[in-house]
Amino acid sequence: MPETAVAESGTELSAKELARRHGLSSSGRRIRLPEYTRQLWRYRHFISAHARAKTSSALGQTNLGTLWQVLTPIINAAVYYVIFGVVIGTRGGVDNFIPYLCIGVFVFGFTQSVVNSGINAITGNLGLIRALHFPRASLPLSVALVEARNFLTALVVLFGIVLISGEPINPEWLLVIPALVLQVVFNTGLAMGMARLGSKMRDIKQLIPFIMRFWMYGSAILYPVTRFTEHLHGWKLALVEANPLLVFVELFRHALMENVVLAGTPTLLWTEAAVWAAVVGLGGYVYFWRGEKGYGRG
Repeated sequence: MPETAVAESGTELSAKELARRHGLSSSGRRIRLPEYTRQLWRYRHFISAHARAKTSSALGQTNLGTLWQVLTPIINAAVYYVIFGVVIGTRGGVDNFIPYLCIGVFVFGFTQSVVNSGINAITGNLGLIRALHFPRASLPLSVALVEARNFLTALVVLFGIVLISGEPINPEWLLVIPALVLQVVFNTGLAMGMARLGSKMRDIKQLIPFIMRFWMYGSAILYPVTRFTEHLHGWKLALVEANPLLVFVELFRHALMENVVLAGTPTLLWTEAAVWAAVVGLGGYVYFWRGEKGYGRG
């Protein structure tokens, strides 16, 4: 575009003014966050279709198909029960250890799956990114959607395990709904943050298994949460009990189990969950948006 142009009135206009008048903008500019959000909403059908395609490709070549969505956490819970509950004896101090353990394994597994898939959301779709124009946040959003659907299926099995173990149905079970909503928001922000991090730091994928294992051991999944109060005090105890995954696990235990000792009062746990969901959900979204121009390059 020439630096100047002559309008019909004979006045001289700069290239910037001409571009502004005709709705043109720099091809490499980062669009504003509200505009980016509206763009994502317009691509909601693409996100849903991509999530379905990812699910089909992941499970379509196995004989049991979608059953693996519930078999995997059940097998994990069984292994952990034998090793930690029976052999090591961590079930002591919990009246009903089986649902206590299963709730922890299922809820932690939800976030773990999001992290494992989110880290590859960009690098695993470079061909799609370079071939088509679409908001790149569609990819980690589809990851979060896939794992949320899988977890809803797993929840049905978890409810059955809790009932079989002797826990009664009561109105507090409805608290699962807001707890699930908060964790989905948290996981979505986490998926976006991990997607950008994985696209910039390829080697971090090798560290994820170790990070998640450490996170699991620090979330009272395999042993009573009272173990923390026995060995930690002051700011160390407060820091461990503020662990977001511990908070979400405790909320699900509070909703589905009676007479369970929690890491804090329900009011404190709900407040912490809301704060974590807001900070990680919004923070992950903004962090991913700020790197939008660089995905797929290099």
